[in-house]
Amino acid sequence: MAKKEKKSEDVTKTRIKAKKTKKKAEVQYHRQPGDMDADNWQIALRRQFAANNKFEVKKMTGEVVFADYLVTNPENSNAYKVALRSAGPGHNFCSCFDFKINQLGTCKHIEAVLLDVAKRHKKRHLKTPVSRDYASIYVDYLDNRAVRLRIGTEAEAELRELASSYFDADKRLTPEGLANFELFWYKARQIAPSCRCYDDALERILELREQQRRSAKLAKMKVAARRRFLDGLVQTPLFRYQEEGVLFTYQYGRVIIGDEMGLGKTVQAIAGAELLRREHGINKVLILAPTSLKYQWKTEIEKFTGQTDALVIEGNALSRRRCYHQEEPFYSIASYHAALYDWQFMSEGGYDLVILDEAQRIKNWRTKIAQAVRRIPSRYAIVLTGTPIENNLEELYGLAQFVDPFAMGPRHRFFMRYQQADDTGRVIGYRNLSEIRQLLSHCLIRRTKKEVLSQLPSRTDKNLVVPMTREQKILHSEYGDGVAKLVAKWRRLGFLDEQDRNLLLRFLNMMRMVCDSTYIIDQTTNHQTKIDELRYLVGDILEIEGEKVVIFSQWARMNNLVADMLRELDVDYRYLHGDVPAKQRGDLYYDFNNDPEVRVFLSTDAGGVGLNLQAAAWLINIDIPWNPGVLEQRIGRIHRMGQTKPVNIINLIAQESIEHSLLGVLQFKKSLASGVLDAGDDSIFLGDDKFRKFMESVEVITRGPQEPDLEHIPAETTDADEAPDAAALPEPPLQPEELIEAEEDEMPGNLVAEPAQAVASTSGQPAPQELVQDGLRFLGRLAQTLSDRKATEQLVESITEKDEKTGRTYVKLPIDDVDVVHQFFQALGGLLKGGR
Repeated sequence: MAKKEKKSEDVTKTRIKAKKTKKKAEVQYHRQPGDMDADNWQIALRRQFAANNKFEVKKMTGEVVFADYLVTNPENSNAYKVALRSAGPGHNFCSCFDFKINQLGTCKHIEAVLLDVAKRHKKRHLKTPVSRDYASIYVDYLDNRAVRLRIGTEAEAELRELASSYFDADKRLTPEGLANFELFWYKARQIAPSCRCYDDALERILELREQQRRSAKLAKMKVAARRRFLDGLVQTPLFRYQEEGVLFTYQYGRVIIGDEMGLGKTVQAIAGAELLRREHGINKVLILAPTSLKYQWKTEIEKFTGQTDALVIEGNALSRRRCYHQEEPFYSIASYHAALYDWQFMSEGGYDLVILDEAQRIKNWRTKIAQAVRRIPSRYAIVLTGTPIENNLEELYGLAQFVDPFAMGPRHRFFMRYQQADDTGRVIGYRNLSEIRQLLSHCLIRRTKKEVLSQLPSRTDKNLVVPMTREQKILHSEYGDGVAKLVAKWRRLGFLDEQDRNLLLRFLNMMRMVCDSTYIIDQTTNHQTKIDELRYLVGDILEIEGEKVVIFSQWARMNNLVADMLRELDVDYRYLHGDVPAKQRGDLYYDFNNDPEVRVFLSTDAGGVGLNLQAAAWLINIDIPWNPGVLEQRIGRIHRMGQTKPVNIINLIAQESIEHSLLGVLQFKKSLASGVLDAGDDSIFLGDDKFRKFMESVEVITRGPQEPDLEHIPAETTDADEAPDAAALPEPPLQPEELIEAEEDEMPGNLVAEPAQAVASTSGQPAPQELVQDGLRFLGRLAQTLSDRKATEQLVESITEKDEKTGRTYVKLPIDDVDVVHQFFQALGGLLKGGR
C-alpha cells in the first residue's frame, strides 16, 4: 500500500513539474496562424507583446478598474493615456498611434492595463458594466474615424431630442451637424453642463470643416476663375494638368503627386506651397530630398519664384540645429539621411508644409529613415514620386501612411485583401486593385504622358545640378588655380605663348573631366555622383512602358562607367564610340530603333552627327560640350521631324563647377560658337583677336583661384558633413510593433564618409609644395575671416562651448582622430626642446 501511495505521489510531482515547464506557444509575427483570422492574430500579437515586456501602469482617476491610466515603456520612456471602459474592444481608448489606425479596439498598452488588472486580482470587476452620467463626443476609430455622440444619464431625454437634428440614428455626426456643430455644442452644454468633446474629436471636426470649405470654394470657380486664382504663384506658365495638381494640393492639403517622370512635379509642389502661403498663411516649408538633389531644389525655387534665400541645411549637428529653428527663410532643404539624425530638431522646427521629393528612393518605408520622416509633424504635406506605385503595394502603403495614415485601413487588412501570397508567405500577385485608386481619391493624383500628351511641349530641357564629392572638388580647385594663374599672366603680359595655351586647354579639360569622375583622370579612383544619379534616372525612365533613352558623354572612360552600371541593372543597351567600325554602326542603330528589349543607346560625340534615334524620347547629357552646336547635334538625334512624342532633355551639371558657370554665361557660348575648344590642338594656334575673346570668356567662368569649401562638400553617396558628429544623436526609437531593422546602407556606421583617397600623389605624405600652398591658403582665409567682425564672431562661436555645470568655456576643434593630437604635441615638444 505504501509503495502504491509513493508511486502516486511521484506521478503527481511529475505532472506538476511538467505543468510548470510547459511553455505557451509564441504567436508568430511574420505568419498568420491557420486557426486565427487576421484581426484575432493581430490582437494576440499585441497581447503577447504586453505580456513579454515590462510596462509601468499607473492609475490616474476613476473607479476600481474602469479608470484612466498612464502606461509607460521604461525602455524608451514613451507614455500613453489609456481610458479603460470595458473588458473587450469598443469603448476603450489609448492615445497611441497604433490604437487609432489598427481598427482592433485595443493595443499593447490597453492589453498591459488588462494584464495589470488581472495581476491585482481585480478581473471580476470587469464584468460590472460602467455607467456614465456625462455625454461625450468622440472619434470612433473602429468606424473610419466617424465623429459620434455617446449620451449619458444627465438630461438624457432632452439631449437625445437635440441630437436628432445633428446626428443620425447611430449617433454619427451628419454633414448638416458638421456645418453647424458650434450651435449644437452651445445648446448641449446648456442642457447637460458635464457634456465633453474630446480633443481628437474637435481636431477631426475642424479638419473636415476646413476641407469642406476649400472644396466648396473650388466648386464655385469656373475654369477662368481657377486660372486667375493661380496667377502669379510661379514665374512660368502652368499646363492645365499642372494647374489641376496645384488645386488638388490646395483642396486636400496632404497629397501624393504621382505624375509620370518628366511631367513637372517640382513646379507643382512649389506652386502648391506658394498657394498655401497666400491662402492659409503658412510660414515654413521643409523639403526632404536625396542628397544629390538638395541644390537642384534651391536652383528650381530661384528659377520659379525668384526667391534666392532658400536654405540648404548641412554642416555639423550644431549648425543644422540652428537652421531648423530659424523663422526664415520660407524654404529649407535637407536630405533624407539628415532626417534620420535630426528628426527631433525637425519636429521642433514648426514646419507648416513638408515636401518629400523622389519618395520612391526610400525604397522600403519600414526602414529607420522612413520611420524618422513620418515623425516630422506638419499640417500640410506633398509627396512626389514618378514611379507607377500601383505596381508596388508595399511602397504605396508607406507613402499613403505619410499623407493619411487612415486612407488604406490597417496594414493587416489591406494586404490580406489586395495581395496574394503562397504558403510560404511570398507575394505572387495582387487583386482588387481597382478599389485602391478610389481609396486614395482624396490624396493621390497621377497622370501619365499619354493622358496629357496634347498639353505637352515638343521639347523640355532640364538642368539637373548634382554635387561633387570632396575629392572631385579639391582636384577641380587645383586645376582652376592653374587656369586663374594663366589668365592673370595673360592679363599682365597681353599674350600667352603656345606652351601656355596648351597648358590652359589641358587645365580646362581636366576641370571638365573631374566634373564627371576622377576615374577619367587617373583610371584608378572613381569619386563621382553623376553615375549614382544616372542610376536613378535610368531606372525611373525604364519604369515607363515602352520608353527608351539616349545617353551622351564626351569622354569614353565615363561611358565605360555607364556601361558597367547598365550591366549591373541588367539593361540591354548599345554602345557607340569612335573605335566602332563604320560598317557595324548601322546594326547598333537598327537594334535600338527596332528591338523593344534594347532600351538604352550610349554614345560619345562620335554618334552625335547623322544618327536617327527617334525611338527614344529621353536624352541625358552626362556632360555639356563647349560648343552649343554640338549640344544641339546630340539633341537633334531624337528631336527631329517625324518624332511623335514630346522629348525630354536632362543635362547633369556638377554644382559650383566650370559646368555650373557655363549655364548662364551667354557671352561664353557666343565666343565658342565656332567650336574653339572642340578644334582640339588647333586652338593653340588661334589668331590674337580670337584668342583675346576666348580668354575673356574663360576669365568669366573661372573668376580667381577656386578654393573648395570643404565644410560643405558632400561625400560620394551620403552627407559627409551630416554623418560624423550626428552619430552621437539618438536614433529615432522604433515602435515595438514595427520590429523591422533598417537596411544596412542606411545605418549610422555606413553614413560616415570613407577617408579621402590620394589622387594626385601616390605617396602617403603630401608633397612639400602642397603643404606650403595649403598653409598659405589657410592663412589667407583666416586673415580674411578675422578682418570681418561678424565672421570672427561666427568662427569663435563654432569652436567654443560652455560647460553648463562649471560655467567655464572651452575651445573644441574637430579632428580626424586622436593620433592627430599626439602628432601635434610631439612636434610641439620637439620645437620646444630645440629652443632650449
